[in-house]
Amino acid sequence: MNDSTGALHDSQINRTAVYISLGLAVALVLGVLVGARYFFQQVALQPVAMTELPSPEADSPECAALVDSLPEKVLGHKRAELAAPAPEGAAAWQSSSTRRITLRCGVEMPLQYTEYTPVSSHNGAEWIRIDDATPGSSMVTWFSADRWPVVAVTTDEEGLGRADTPVDEINVSALPQRDLPRNPAPLSELQPAMHSTDGSGANACGGLLAALPESLAEGYKRLPENNVASPQTAVWTQLGHEPIVLRCGVNDPEHYGAGATLQQINGIPWFEDTITATGTTSSTWYALGREVNVAAFVPSGEGNEVITTLTELIEKHVPERKS
Repeated sequence: MNDSTGALHDSQINRTAVYISLGLAVALVLGVLVGARYFFQQVALQPVAMTELPSPEADSPECAALVDSLPEKVLGHKRAELAAPAPEGAAAWQSSSTRRITLRCGVEMPLQYTEYTPVSSHNGAEWIRIDDATPGSSMVTWFSADRWPVVAVTTDEEGLGRADTPVDEINVSALPQRDLPRNPAPLSELQPAMHSTDGSGANACGGLLAALPESLAEGYKRLPENNVASPQTAVWTQLGHEPIVLRCGVNDPEHYGAGATLQQINGIPWFEDTITATGTTSSTWYALGREVNVAAFVPSGEGNEVITTLTELIEKHVPERKS
């Protein structure tokens, strides 16, 4: 065998080895992909565990009928079996252990449902959206606002994918229609204070309210005055979030007394009332030491920016209290 023949033979052997290696690599990749697909399919078929939550109407005939009528897919997720013991009035859809949507029928409306809560229409029903205020959480729940029993649908950004809401694909219009009572709006139950005899308190509230901006924090827009029932009050709302509410000319805080902790911001001492903050992550703040007290209901995530802005406006438009 001459040198050229040997070289050709070696080249053919090397090429064959490369082809075999490539074939094995492709087969390995295909095996991994098929295995991963099988794994995620198996995960998606695993029963979903849902704990018992306060759902007073979950065992109602209306909820049973709704659960039976629910679609097999929502946002591409398949209807999942519930792990025993499965709660009444519940359903779930999932594509993996982290991509999931759950539904509960017969729940109570959240305390955040007030006259200031934005309502939107989806698939023939009215819904409100409540975002989880826990830092780092993307959990969102939609509550049906005009149907009884109340339905809650929960997911997060993993479950949503690119969609805006799952309730476009969930039809609850067969449930009886009902106007559900709203909870008292933030600060609406505060008692107004008597203005000073020279009328400066009333003038101060008018000047402050007129100076308030249309947007007080990112995403928040001010409601028109005719949509605000409480006197001397301004409201800013954002979909999914609790409102920011300011009310001017209120009594001294109920839980304020000697030894109470105050936070001094520029020229304004603020008192944070944490006792009345039940069922909410927001705080009620009182600007003290001025001609009139100013109360502010502020979601925890917006506190620093909002309180700083309000401090500047109160300093400018509300005179100090005369001793």
